[in-house]
Amino acid sequence: MVTFTHRDAGTPEEVWLHERRVRAAEPLELAPLSRLIVVAAHPDDETLGAGGLIALASAQGAAVHVIVATDGEASHPESPTVTGAELAVVRRREVEAALAALAPAARLECLGLPDGELAGHRAALESALAAALGDAGAAGGDGAVVLAAPWRMDAHPDHDAAGEAAARAARGAGVLLLEYPVWMWHWAEPESPGIPWHRARRIELGAAGRRAKGRAMAAHVSQVSPLSAHPGDEALLSPGMQAHFERDFELFFASPPEDAGATFDAVHASSPDPWHFTTSWYEQRKRAVTLSALPDRRYWRALEVGCSIGVLTAELAERAEEVVATDISQIALDHAASRLREVQNIRWERLTVPGEWPEGRFDLIVASEVGYYFGDAELDEFVRRCLTSLTGDGALVACHWLGPIDGWPLTGEDVHERLRADDGLETLVQHRERDFLLEVFAKPPALSVAQREGIA
Repeated sequence: MVTFTHRDAGTPEEVWLHERRVRAAEPLELAPLSRLIVVAAHPDDETLGAGGLIALASAQGAAVHVIVATDGEASHPESPTVTGAELAVVRRREVEAALAALAPAARLECLGLPDGELAGHRAALESALAAALGDAGAAGGDGAVVLAAPWRMDAHPDHDAAGEAAARAARGAGVLLLEYPVWMWHWAEPESPGIPWHRARRIELGAAGRRAKGRAMAAHVSQVSPLSAHPGDEALLSPGMQAHFERDFELFFASPPEDAGATFDAVHASSPDPWHFTTSWYEQRKRAVTLSALPDRRYWRALEVGCSIGVLTAELAERAEEVVATDISQIALDHAASRLREVQNIRWERLTVPGEWPEGRFDLIVASEVGYYFGDAELDEFVRRCLTSLTGDGALVACHWLGPIDGWPLTGEDVHERLRADDGLETLVQHRERDFLLEVFAKPPALSVAQREGIA
């Protein structure tokens, strides 16, 4: 976990300016662009991370909509001269002035959610984003709609929450997501783990864009200058921190609208075993844990969602009369069918779940490492489909990686929280490790193995 404060010296701007991956990042092309929606966790994030983008998009005639989640009232918690409520008023005025300098015709929407607690109010932010993206879709036009938001691994909890909400909204709406780092420039170094350099895109601001951004930064007086000479009123953004945003370019991490089928076809075309299922001890052991967690010795009909090259499928086929194995990638299914050509009780189906779903009922459904590729609505639909097709005495097995999932909206924890929250499911087995979480769910009243055998 990254920890830092604004008082740290931070990484000098010269380090970033000399970094090859910053200088050689692919250019970000704005045209055609009809609508730009920018999310900020606090007033000033929109200027620091995307001020140049806002100015250039506005100059090209794109409609600009800026959504500020909090009023930033907690930026100076030890101030002896200004209360949080007073600071909230000041910071709203500052963001209004900043946006006037960047894009005078832009729409500003301030949600007033609690500063420092955005993770607990993510639903309200997601609702605002859905409304904004809905308006954008209804507006029509020939150009694209783009959503820009803080990088979801910026290591500030509000930035991370805003970025995660935006990632979900972007995937659900099928729009380009541009994530802008803010505090990363301060705490990270070019070789820090987790920086998605392969998604880096650079936009040159030009003289006009740089001037507009400079005026907007200056408008955030409460952040770039001390509130007073008293302790606790120091400037939040030091000159060294401000230098990261005085460049003649901005950098974003881009996530284009996903074509999941094409994405996973490309993954499986690149390697016959892209996730090292057959060679990795981690994968072998995880399969063994999964199989040992199954509450019944034998199953009538099993469904595996996201079977990839069929390694787990083969072991499920030894425990079930029939296995229906699905994947979104035809290349993966071809690999799997070739590997297991002599196994007769597997039926391979190319399906995009949950919108597409196999016919019939199952007494075992296995979803291993697939849930975080869904959006929120898709995950809800997946749970509904499972409940509809699962027999009364059947089991739903979910197993997911707990590390970061770059480029996708959900985490393994998100998936399992949603499953546990459903009234139609009870947790029968839970196995948690540092790396992954495995749970087995059943319809209530869920009987344990001992209860089924009359022991308990």
